[in-house]
Amino acid sequence: MQPVDPHQPVVILGGFLITEEAYQPMADAIRQSGVADVVVVPVSRLDWLLTSWGFGWRRVLDRVAAAVEQQQTLSTSGRVTLVGHSSGGVMLRLYLSDDAFQGRRYGGSDRCNRLVTLGSPHQAIRATSLRAMVDRRYPGCHQAGVDYVAVAGELDLSAAMASAFSRRSAGGSYKSIVGDAAVTGDGLVPVCSALLKDARHLVLNATAHGGLFGAPWYGSPERVQSWWRFAQG
Repeated sequence: MQPVDPHQPVVILGGFLITEEAYQPMADAIRQSGVADVVVVPVSRLDWLLTSWGFGWRRVLDRVAAAVEQQQTLSTSGRVTLVGHSSGGVMLRLYLSDDAFQGRRYGGSDRCNRLVTLGSPHQAIRATSLRAMVDRRYPGCHQAGVDYVAVAGELDLSAAMASAFSRRSAGGSYKSIVGDAAVTGDGLVPVCSALLKDARHLVLNATAHGGLFGAPWYGSPERVQSWWRFAQG
């Protein structure tokens, strides 16, 4: 695999029902590392609700494709780095593939040579039909020439940083995803689910899935610095 330009532009796809604005501190922290530019794909709460169906995924992935094409114009290598949080990371694995989806072939691996996923539920015994389809058709690091980096968070549910919501819901979420409520995770996604098979792995201590689950989370500037430095290899 060719080295990835650490200054090439970045496209961020967020997670389910989290607003575009919530990712701006993440984007700002990445910009400070000297990359050409960072854009957050605009996805509304309604857009996320529609992702229960294939046409909803296409709506989001069409916006990813438009953002990548825009960022390519700023890239000296002609390539773009993708960052996907939560379900966004799973959706970007589909974007990288060469297969047609809902009548469109994205072929994102022709334009993107690194995918960083943050707390994404990759491997699961129970998943939505579309997420299960991605892991079945494009398991692990499916696209040659793409550097896959999978980041997971560990949240101590007894610590002050964990929210009351995560204390109530984490066990049920872990059991739903991997069949065991006692595993460790970020308050929503178990570590073992977030660490995509054969990718480069990083586990961040004291890191929540999102602001609803505790603080800091993957998008907090101090956590961004940790996983972005690791991603650069």
